[in-house]
Amino acid sequence: MRFPPEFLDELRQRVSLVDVVGRKVRLVKKGREHSGLCPFHSEKTPSFTVSEEKGFYHCFGCGAHGDVIRFLTEGEGFHFSEAVERLASDAGITLPEVTPEEKEVYKRRATLYDVTEAAAHWYMSQLNSIGGKEAKEYILERGLNAETIENFKIGYAPSGRTSLKDALSPRKYSEDMLVEAGMLVRPERGPTYDRFQNRVMFPISDIRGKIIAFGGRALEKGAKAKYLNSPATPLFHKGHNLYNAFDARRSAFEVGDVIVTEGYMDVIALAEGGFKNAVAPLGTALTEEQIGLLWRMAAEPILCFDGDKAGFKAASRALDRALPILKPGLSLSFALMPEGDDPDTLIRREGHIAMKTVLNSALPLVEMFWRLNTEGVDISTPERRAGLEKKLFTELLNIKEEKVRGFYMSDIRERLFNLFRGTRKFTSNNKGHKNGFRTNKVVSSVGGLKNTRRGRGKGEKAVKAFLEELIILTIVNHPQLLISNLEVFSEIEMETLELDKLRKNIIDSVNDGVPLEAGKLKHHLFETGFENVYLRITSSDSLKSDWSANKKANLADAELAWNHIIARLHKFSLEKEKKALEEALAKNYTEQGFERLKFLLNEIETTLGDESDIEGYGLASGKTLI
Repeated sequence: MRFPPEFLDELRQRVSLVDVVGRKVRLVKKGREHSGLCPFHSEKTPSFTVSEEKGFYHCFGCGAHGDVIRFLTEGEGFHFSEAVERLASDAGITLPEVTPEEKEVYKRRATLYDVTEAAAHWYMSQLNSIGGKEAKEYILERGLNAETIENFKIGYAPSGRTSLKDALSPRKYSEDMLVEAGMLVRPERGPTYDRFQNRVMFPISDIRGKIIAFGGRALEKGAKAKYLNSPATPLFHKGHNLYNAFDARRSAFEVGDVIVTEGYMDVIALAEGGFKNAVAPLGTALTEEQIGLLWRMAAEPILCFDGDKAGFKAASRALDRALPILKPGLSLSFALMPEGDDPDTLIRREGHIAMKTVLNSALPLVEMFWRLNTEGVDISTPERRAGLEKKLFTELLNIKEEKVRGFYMSDIRERLFNLFRGTRKFTSNNKGHKNGFRTNKVVSSVGGLKNTRRGRGKGEKAVKAFLEELIILTIVNHPQLLISNLEVFSEIEMETLELDKLRKNIIDSVNDGVPLEAGKLKHHLFETGFENVYLRITSSDSLKSDWSANKKANLADAELAWNHIIARLHKFSLEKEKKALEEALAKNYTEQGFERLKFLLNEIETTLGDESDIEGYGLASGKTLI
């Protein structure tokens, strides 16, 4: 249903925001506004403010913000139209007229709701009949009590080919209506027949609690499909709904999370065991739409999969679906059952506490991503390590939200660093590398920074010494750079002896497990006798204008600048080789030597650029481009 903007504006004006929010939050009036504990995140000191005058609420803790309609959609899980209808009813406002076409659609849907509701009640009556004895015994053997059977409206579809059709037709439900609602099958030839036969029936409701479809569990051992769901209908699309979503959302808002299991019986067993906030997908892998529905219930739903290969496969599929749509504050976590168990078997055998233990040990999505992609992977060679790194970062490129993607890449980069550190130790032995660099290694394509050129009028040694100090200053202020640059740092051969000793000490500290934090590294350097050189570099007037090396610089800008400095040192190596090669060619010209000279000249020409060449350089640290 479409609501005109004028109607929504009137609704916002007529409904008291304080009254609506006050049903869920204890508000205290402070001046012209009200405050209380935020319902969207856990807090002990109120940071949630409601302004009746301005018509919005705002939390200064988590950033939640919206009007009275949004409070119902995000705070209580209503659909937009459902929230509007409820608020209009509370305020005594008549809903706007709809077009004849819209009326026909809603009338048709309302009729189909009548069909599915009538079918559910008939199935329930059949469960308690003589013909439903086998189904009733099966349900009781699974541990369901009478209250649970009633709450979940569990029923039985008899084995007769037209039992439901014969029962509902006298109530003026035509065959066309029953087919459209998914209750009958119309073959190409022959009469219609019941879709569900000799099955335990589980009604499926939408988020508003209206029955829209069914799932049927076969009682016959040789049945082609153990579980059978309704087909797609005007009311039902299995990828857009979740079993038990209506009942679970209320509990989810109260406890702050929602549990996702694989089947109906898991949901029901969890409810009997005290976990009423459980839902299940409907015979398919979790879809993007279902994940969105889950996020309306909780910021980090717990996906609870069986502890077997199928469970891990389901977790992997869910993770693949979630990655592209992750948003700040919205994710998934994964609770893996003991092997051979599902929630149904575990909770009935060991009870509430055992299940709670599994849920409390749920893994964040990033941890699950790491385990699924690294467990059992051979990283014994550089090529295999490179392959793993490429695979992980290629997967992370699927995350569309830039900030989330950036944090994931930082997290995975650090995990890779720690993983690879266990395969070999980095050393400061640079033998075999010309001037500390491999000549076939691309060090940087960043382009140059203007302030590192100020040594051009000085001697080469003075410029190189300055750059070496700048490298060390950047690293001691931003040791996180070593996560992905330790190998390059290990290959540098500094001409200033005390700086080279300091560099080697930093490498040793990383290999010894010193955390890559500026404060921890400083403490280590002081303890190992490098206090004086540390203080000299960090207080050097000549380095102060190099803002990118400063502690306050953003890590992204620091890395861009650091790569440039490395490139500058690389240029010194190239120029030294070029000079020697030119002298050699003057004495003994060779075609091979000339080709190498052309390569060196091109490398020297392209190694350095200008600060303006680096897109976005400085913006991360708050600098303004003119």
